[in-house]
Amino acid sequence: MSFILKKILVLDSVDSTNNYAMALIRRGEMKGKKAVFAMEQTQGKGRRGKQWESRKGDNIILSVPLQMQWLPISRQFELSVAVALGCRDLITKYVSENVFIKWPNDLFINDSKAGGILIENVLKGTLWQWSVIGIGLNINEEGFETYSLQATSLKNTTGQTYNVLELAEELYDSIFNRIESLQAGNFEKLLQEYNEHLFAGGKKVKLRKQNIVFETTITGVTSSGELVTTDTLQRKFKVNEVEFKGLV
Repeated sequence: MSFILKKILVLDSVDSTNNYAMALIRRGEMKGKKAVFAMEQTQGKGRRGKQWESRKGDNIILSVPLQMQWLPISRQFELSVAVALGCRDLITKYVSENVFIKWPNDLFINDSKAGGILIENVLKGTLWQWSVIGIGLNINEEGFETYSLQATSLKNTTGQTYNVLELAEELYDSIFNRIESLQAGNFEKLLQEYNEHLFAGGKKVKLRKQNIVFETTITGVTSSGELVTTDTLQRKFKVNEVEFKGLV
């Protein structure tokens, strides 16, 4: 079963919305700005090879294909910033405070994970042709037994139940508002806002690099996406170079 909203193709079940969108792109069937939403994913993907799990119909599982010839691949973190802010914009319509972006692309409410972003790219040589922006946001789900970090949802936070399709359409608009701001040349402003809402910004945390766990204080994120921390010296870490292990 599937049906089409104004901007979103809605699937009952799929292995991965990112995979589905990628297949449409490769077949030349992705026209305009049509996103893919699924009530259920059987093989949802997260960062570091992890699987994104979600109870059927409870949450937003959305992939947004985007033609990317307008931005060099060397600036791909700029897209990540815009998308993260777009996701935060949606959450803050319903949660008034303590909504954070955890570097590089998770959404937190208080100290609990509320969602994540996985962006996959289609390149032709050095030309950035497409991105598929995969987003999972916890909306009505209440149990998160399989997560290693504490997780939450809008319903857990507010006590309200939400129409996930309506919120998916709102999310679509929020993301494109931020992308249009990026296209207009406002990245410095977007990055400043990203850093203002950075999870654990100014706080001491535990990070793991390879097999070493150490304590350091997060001070911000650079325009190229490096995490900046300070302890006995200032450090910079690339995405996937370190893993967050908790607040101190």
